[in-house]
Amino acid sequence: MKTTTKPREKLSTVKKKAWAAFSEYIRTRDCLRTTGCASFGLCITCGKRNHFKLLQAGHFIAGRHNAVLFSEKGVHAQCYNCNVNLKGATLEYRRKIIEMYGEGFDEYLEYEAARTVKLSIQDCKLIEKYYKQKTKELLTGGIVDTKYMQSQSANIEESLKRWREI
Repeated sequence: MKTTTKPREKLSTVKKKAWAAFSEYIRTRDCLRTTGCASFGLCITCGKRNHFKLLQAGHFIAGRHNAVLFSEKGVHAQCYNCNVNLKGATLEYRRKIIEMYGEGFDEYLEYEAARTVKLSIQDCKLIEKYYKQKTKELLTGGIVDTKYMQSQSANIEESLKRWREI
């Protein structure tokens, strides 16, 4: 009798899943932050109100570098026009980053983007799980398993520490 083994997941597949969870978290966070509801949010660069599904998780640093791919302070809700047609509307995005996080934070993100970071399959699975839980926490007003969140947060922090040492 033949035993079947589950095919090993590809890094690209788990990275896409991690990105989907992270993107949902960013858009949910920014919708709640800018309008107070999870269904609509404001674009960080033009300020236009859009439905959650029409918003994208736009990077301040273009190119989706691993070092800033999952940076909560380097990714915000953007409308399609600003993120794609205006290639991120970088000048206005830079102004907003400085306004939100302080003078020099834009340069810090640029510095971070230049670093080499290698993500493993396990890293991406942890990221996916972590951001699904954080999104759930946002949507339920923080009523989640706090022990789980603390352990996942510690795992993510350990992974980030290891990534930064590369």
